[in-house]
Amino acid sequence: MPTIRSRTWLIYCALVALSIGGLWLILTLGEDWASTSGSSAMQNAATGSPTSSDTWHGGLVDALVAALSHPLSLLLAQVIVIVLCARGCGLLLQRLGQPRVIGEILAGILLGPSLVGAIWPEFGPSFFPPESLPKLHILSQIGLVLFMFIVGMEVNMSSLRRHAREALLVSHVSVAFPFLLGAALAIGLFDAYASPRAGFTTFALFMGIAMSVTAFPVLARILMDRGLTKTPLGTLALTCAAVDDVTAWCLLALIVAIAQGGSALGATYIIALALIYVAAMFWLVRPLMKRLIGGSDIDQRLMVVILMLVLISALSTELIGLHALFGAFLAGVIMPPHEDFRRAVAARVEDVSTLILLPLFFAFTGLRTEIGLLNDLESWLICGLVIVVAVVGKLVGSAVTARWSGMRWSDSWALGVLMNTRGLMELVVLNLGYDLGILSAKLFTMMVVMALVTTLMTGPLLNLILRRANDGPAPTRVSKGSVR
Repeated sequence: MPTIRSRTWLIYCALVALSIGGLWLILTLGEDWASTSGSSAMQNAATGSPTSSDTWHGGLVDALVAALSHPLSLLLAQVIVIVLCARGCGLLLQRLGQPRVIGEILAGILLGPSLVGAIWPEFGPSFFPPESLPKLHILSQIGLVLFMFIVGMEVNMSSLRRHAREALLVSHVSVAFPFLLGAALAIGLFDAYASPRAGFTTFALFMGIAMSVTAFPVLARILMDRGLTKTPLGTLALTCAAVDDVTAWCLLALIVAIAQGGSALGATYIIALALIYVAAMFWLVRPLMKRLIGGSDIDQRLMVVILMLVLISALSTELIGLHALFGAFLAGVIMPPHEDFRRAVAARVEDVSTLILLPLFFAFTGLRTEIGLLNDLESWLICGLVIVVAVVGKLVGSAVTARWSGMRWSDSWALGVLMNTRGLMELVVLNLGYDLGILSAKLFTMMVVMALVTTLMTGPLLNLILRRANDGPAPTRVSKGSVR
């Protein structure tokens, strides 16, 4: 047996050597023939591509630089760097007791002009050249479409109907009060900080909705981490956040319709089409999906149907004049309400959307965020005012309303802190405002800072309130799952 093995290896090595030698001989003869006929020179002049000998003469570094100039190579390198930075910063912030999304948002800002671009000015234009950004933006938008589908599935309509009455006052005030404060703030900010393309009505409405957003996925994860999901406080907070999410996205759809329509008639046309589409999704597509899925297991055939529905719904709202994100969110809401089914579908979609594609959105947001634009005392004072208005409107408004409805002060403040969580949902809204030409780059940066601060303060404030209420340490464990 050892003799047979040795003979096999000798034959294998001989065949490999002969193959390499034959290939070398073919390439050598071919190069000599090509240089003699001059075809190589003609080809290089036509295509502009260097020969292999030119590449090797230029050295390994030059070869790598030349390879990175290819759009696909550059995009892959960007994705690798962004995902690694987002993962590292996310894990670091998670160890500090903060939602992982905060670290991922910070990673995007660090890669942008606010830090790396300030320290190493050549990095941005070389690694994120302007011509590469549209590809990065499209990939990030696909990630957002999938993420909004997951967010829509987390909205349990039957649970909303059961608890909506008890949460109605708190949830509506937690939208209306910050909305009014944001619209009032717009009066002072419009001349200096609105985009030149924005009218005051659109700007004021958008500032109102930007102050009203609650990050339902982040809030749900925080409650789960602290074992509060099944408590009266947790149930009320989840219901209020879900109602907030639905209300905020409906209002945002209205604002987008006004911004995209350009006139009252155009906005009315978009809103009418949107209402027809929503009715069709609930009364036609939803029963059809229930009948189609039934008790079936989640297999590839079913996942193809679900993903096609998400993409078609996103495309439909984009064509109507709303954003594709609204269609993806609606597709998630109309999914069959079985919890196991929704959890299984989310698990399949979430890995790609949250681990690979969403960090690209954070990086794209970071490239738009220039802390250096806040280069004077007035800018930082305005930024502080934006944060104060956001906290007073959402946290204080929700807490006082909860107290009026009969809750203890400790639970009321805890609910207000939870409702003040903004996270990724705020960034989605802000990027929509930037793309629609409503926010200037400077105000966009201020609002991103506000989103970070209001989300960062949630964990410490909630721990403090619960510790004082219970006269003991509050649980602060952090789940290993993704926090959005």
